[in-house]
Amino acid sequence: MRLKKIQTYKFKNKKVLLRAGLNVPIENGEVREAYKIEAIKDTVDFIIAQGGKVTLVSHLGRPLEYHKNNPGAEWMEQFSLRQILPNLRGILNRNIKFVSSCHSNVIKKELETSADDEVVLLENVRFYEEEKKNDAEFARKLAENFDVFVNDAFGVCHRSHASVIGVTKTLPAFAGFQLQREVKNLERVKKYPEHPAVAIIGGAKIETKLPLIEALSENYDFILVGGKIANEAVDKNINFNSRVILPVDFAGEGRFDIGEYTIKEFSKIISQAETIVWNGPLGLFEKKPYDKGTRKIMEAIVQSGAFSVVGGGESVEAVQKNNLADKFSFVSTGGGAMLEFLSDEAMPGLEVLIDNK
Repeated sequence: MRLKKIQTYKFKNKKVLLRAGLNVPIENGEVREAYKIEAIKDTVDFIIAQGGKVTLVSHLGRPLEYHKNNPGAEWMEQFSLRQILPNLRGILNRNIKFVSSCHSNVIKKELETSADDEVVLLENVRFYEEEKKNDAEFARKLAENFDVFVNDAFGVCHRSHASVIGVTKTLPAFAGFQLQREVKNLERVKKYPEHPAVAIIGGAKIETKLPLIEALSENYDFILVGGKIANEAVDKNINFNSRVILPVDFAGEGRFDIGEYTIKEFSKIISQAETIVWNGPLGLFEKKPYDKGTRKIMEAIVQSGAFSVVGGGESVEAVQKNNLADKFSFVSTGGGAMLEFLSDEAMPGLEVLIDNK
């Protein structure tokens, strides 16, 4: 997939709307995992070094759905991007100006008073129902104070939202560095895996993982399945082809983790791999002792020496928690987007960035 890249555009004196993937896990007001923030730094630095002015637009969680289901609860502060300001300032090493709105007139006023090297952060774009509806007028107004759009948020590229594709109707659009890395590495494991190729699929909601299992079973040698989806597959007696391997034993009465024998068998297969894709934990990794399966499989991946790609919020959290991120060949910022991309589903956020020249 050939994308329009920021390297081909001259940003001097341009106002840039940068779609960032700042949907980070927050606990008690603290960012639990900052990898998605770190991922945009080189794109921000590149644009500013060229003389461009950066405004970040992103979402955090699903605020309107939460508000609908919890009408009496305080929700705006809970989903405000204001919470990530300390992390954003520290990681980007820049002054950050927070704008508590995505309205055009407010943005215009705040841009006029912001410094050239100051990064502007807009409030959660999902506070507006027009965002998910990809409302044309909302997208036009969001874009009207800017000269160019850059997408560096792979995690939303499977969404037809205003801040992802709507703004490209009125602005020239390009892929940031992280988005370029995502496509390059995921295309490699999708189309050109070195064999033996092993996929490790865990987590929950088997209906979201079945398309991926089916797609990868066409050219992968082994698909190792764990987590809640393994329990669902066993309970529903789902028949897979011979390349898909389910656990033969579990840990705990509630089958909260893969068992000792399964860990050994999975690790043996992983040790022979040349390509590994991992999405989803193998058990209830947040709670000891049910983190063992995920931890042991993670260690086996690192020790294999294979070209390894990991994605999905919980998988990346486990990798970061164990200080192993730099041992993987690539850590994706996409969860659902990674699943959709590898399953060959539509990716509207990428389609609008394709270079047809």
